[in-house]
Amino acid sequence: MSVLIDHFCDMPKGGVYDIPAPGFLPPIWPWLQSVINSGGHGVELFFMISGFLIPASLVRHGSIGKFMYDRLLRIMPVFVVLHLALFVVGPIVGYKFFRGIDLPTYLQVFFANLFFVQDALGFPIAQQNAWTLTYEWAFYILFATCFGAVVRLKSWWLAAPLILLGLLCILRWPITAFFVVGMLFSASNLRFRMTGVVGVVAGLACFAAMYVALDVLHPFAALLPGFLLFGMVLATGSGMSGLLRLSPLQYLGKISYSLYLVHPFVLFPLQVIGLKLVDRGVDRWLLWSGFVIFGLALALIASALSYEIIEVRLRRFVDGTLRHIFVRKMAQSPAA
Repeated sequence: MSVLIDHFCDMPKGGVYDIPAPGFLPPIWPWLQSVINSGGHGVELFFMISGFLIPASLVRHGSIGKFMYDRLLRIMPVFVVLHLALFVVGPIVGYKFFRGIDLPTYLQVFFANLFFVQDALGFPIAQQNAWTLTYEWAFYILFATCFGAVVRLKSWWLAAPLILLGLLCILRWPITAFFVVGMLFSASNLRFRMTGVVGVVAGLACFAAMYVALDVLHPFAALLPGFLLFGMVLATGSGMSGLLRLSPLQYLGKISYSLYLVHPFVLFPLQVIGLKLVDRGVDRWLLWSGFVIFGLALALIASALSYEIIEVRLRRFVDGTLRHIFVRKMAQSPAA
């Protein structure tokens, strides 16, 4: 929701940032615009959650192969469906980098984004929010490799260069330090239980402090409020834990992955319509209000459908099909 709110302010600008109130964004107060734009830091929250869940998931699976298979089933169905849709429709509507693109470049961008190496190869990002999945997969692979070295091979000598690589990555991309915050809580029972309204206020204060530090200081300065916030969220019976147990927020949590990836696709047509209508003199406040209201409603509907159809049904079908093929091949193998 934090990232979605950011895009409600960013997308109406139509890619123009060097003039006040571009596109159909009305002339809102600069401080309010800054607050809304800080919503993109929801990504750091995303990394803390992954840092907490992934180690436990890998230990629970007890197998790197099973763990990676589960991650593929979790991440790829929604991503691949949207990826294919974008590369089919994009050239037709002239979306961003598709304008005038030749076939070799089209194929290079297609496969670079499919395997999350677009940044490394210098190609444009296709799905607006999918850049974070590059960090996710890098974390999965690095942690799983360390797990294999320490638990399976029982060799800290093999793990040491991998841990050093992780530290170098944190220095190069400081936001990846938020994975470590989640890992600390995954490896310990440390929690911060502040109950009632006091706990909610303290949690929201840490939330705000984390975002301010990310905006005006440095990601490392945001680690402490992020650490305190996450410890409050995880503490059973805390104010923040109780707040996040509300049914509407639980449902948003359930569809959150689809909501994160799907909403730019929903908002893009509304953005195009808004930019055309503002050129015809339609009031900006009217256009922006409609963009937010209809955009939110359509994004929630589309995300709910994506969750039910792709994350549940398609994933179940793919899993069943792959397991059936694997079991059949195992039965046919002489080594079986």
